[in-house]
Amino acid sequence: MHRAGYRRSAPRRLSAGAGAVRGLGVSVSRPLTRIGLTWLLVAQVLVILPHLQHLPIWIIGLWLGCAAWRVQIFRMRVTFPNAWVKAALIIGVGAGVVLSRGTLMGLDAAVVLLVAVFILKLVEMRSQRDALVLILLGFFTQVTAYLFNDGMLAALYSLLPLSTLLAALVGLQQSRYAERSLVPLTVAGSLLLQAVPLMLLLFLFFPRLGPLWSLPMPSDKGITGLSDSMSPADVAELSQSGELAFRASFDGPVPASNQLYWRALTLERFDGRRWSQALTTRYAIGAHWEKRGAPLSYSIVMQPSGKPWLFALDVGQTVEPGTRQMSDFRLERQGPVDRSLLYQVTSWPEAVREAQGDSAALRRALQLPKQGDPRTRAWARELKQRYTDTAQLVGAVLEHFRSQSYVYTLRPPTLGSDSIDAFLFDSRRGFCAHYAGAMTFILRAAGIPARVVAGYQGGELNPAGNYVLVHQFDAHAWVEYWAPGRGWVSVDPTFQVAPNRIELGLEEAVASEESFLEGSPLSPLRYRQLAWLNQVRLTWDNLNYGWQRWVLGYQGEAQGNLFRRWFGTIDYQLLGVSLVAAAALILATVGLFLFRPWRREQDPQVRLFQHFERILAQQGVQRSPGEGPRAYAERACLALPQQAREIHAFLDAFEACQYAGRPTADTQRLLRAVRRALPWRLRRPR
Repeated sequence: MHRAGYRRSAPRRLSAGAGAVRGLGVSVSRPLTRIGLTWLLVAQVLVILPHLQHLPIWIIGLWLGCAAWRVQIFRMRVTFPNAWVKAALIIGVGAGVVLSRGTLMGLDAAVVLLVAVFILKLVEMRSQRDALVLILLGFFTQVTAYLFNDGMLAALYSLLPLSTLLAALVGLQQSRYAERSLVPLTVAGSLLLQAVPLMLLLFLFFPRLGPLWSLPMPSDKGITGLSDSMSPADVAELSQSGELAFRASFDGPVPASNQLYWRALTLERFDGRRWSQALTTRYAIGAHWEKRGAPLSYSIVMQPSGKPWLFALDVGQTVEPGTRQMSDFRLERQGPVDRSLLYQVTSWPEAVREAQGDSAALRRALQLPKQGDPRTRAWARELKQRYTDTAQLVGAVLEHFRSQSYVYTLRPPTLGSDSIDAFLFDSRRGFCAHYAGAMTFILRAAGIPARVVAGYQGGELNPAGNYVLVHQFDAHAWVEYWAPGRGWVSVDPTFQVAPNRIELGLEEAVASEESFLEGSPLSPLRYRQLAWLNQVRLTWDNLNYGWQRWVLGYQGEAQGNLFRRWFGTIDYQLLGVSLVAAAALILATVGLFLFRPWRREQDPQVRLFQHFERILAQQGVQRSPGEGPRAYAERACLALPQQAREIHAFLDAFEACQYAGRPTADTQRLLRAVRRALPWRLRRPR
């Protein structure tokens, strides 16, 4: 009695979080079900799996240990961790993050901490409320995976952890949905399908808002690409990478490969070994040029590079927000490209660039080390005495590369301290960085302003989508020199030695030495001669290109263009009202489908009794409001004494099934017996 009285007088307190949990239909203190725990463990595996490529290896051991501990707790073989054990686990996780990432700050460390907390919650979970917190953590952890991979395959995969997290949420309920293992997954799939119409509506019409904050590029996410300096070794490394750099889709016909010189940046400073950007050029804005000839319009989907420059044909202009044209004609964003980027470009290949010349830029384009490479300097002076015209001198250098025994190879010998001399007069073996660097040195030594342009050349045409694929092995370097009245003129000494490299690509240029992607034997790019495999590769790439262009690239400008194409002038107030109305219509439709108000009763036994009522009503025996089933049946027996036996048999079967919960005879068969026993003629209601 004392205990009972104490319980009645104890105040019942629920936190706001507990109230919210009850609002979701989850008990605050109800223990976990076996099916709910099973789906939680499966969901954790699927959520963590895409993170493994950027998580420390100890995370796997942490999950295995916590999962085994949780199972043993459920089997009542071990107890929950106490406060000291939980504190030790938290300190251990923090130390692990610091040792593996060097800090507790930043995106990488934050994701590791989030995954670790997502795992530790397993052993601390006591009730369904704790399980709900774990599920919500799982949804948030799944979202962070898009920070590292936003491709179509990653998006398709994310449906698996989302489905299992919903299945775990369904499995927590003490209902018929949680009685069998696969039923929660079926319900979760149904919920996702019901959300598709609303998701499409929000995707198409909800305003595209920029991020409220920016996240740095993950430091352990490997990015292969051009840097702001160049040596032959750097280009050689890129030549062995099959990673995608960008895709380009032209509004008209795709230009020939020998016209596709994708500028990234210019390199003006030479220290005897490396070419790099001049500090002044790096920050100088605004180039002087004159449009000539027919423009080319195209769009580019650029892969993350971690660098601010964009790729474009000369001379390119774009309306991409936050992008500007620098003094050396490159396009540059205000921040690095750390996510896939879609932008539109218009280029004028025949434009005249700085016909009058900028004195500071011309002085930078004549810079050479004070000493080194004496043979090249002497030859340049000889050329300057022989050819007074700039174009003739340039032509003589190109003719030299074409007529002499130079070889294009990805396996050049190591050069000494005077690298230009060693290449030009001794080895004569190299690739684009050797030829572009050597020609720029010769022209500068002859008094002609020149600089190295780094970027990509050519690309692979994908006929499935009629766009160009540019890979890292398409990285290229060429030369541009300045001539009075003509401005900056581009030339490519590599074309003189290996025209196949420019017209057919790197693979054809090095076919004889079989060095194409020799460090990547499993790359499908090495097996493009197999028609069926190449077709599969190009088809899959076309799907990914569509995903990046039409889904990931569906941002503010693309959305605005779609609205203007569909509705003409955009009235944002009307658009907002229409969006709310359409969302309400979709929700109402889904609600009607779920609740089906036209089917007033879902219980099959109650539906049979309602049918029983209608049959008796046709004989004039109407059920009174509030009248119980047995009282109604007894009154029907008095009105229909000849059918009393059949009526009693149906009522006994109905009560046994509906109220006693016992197996019974076929109630539907007994209802048919009542119908057959009743006369055909109708009577007045009684």
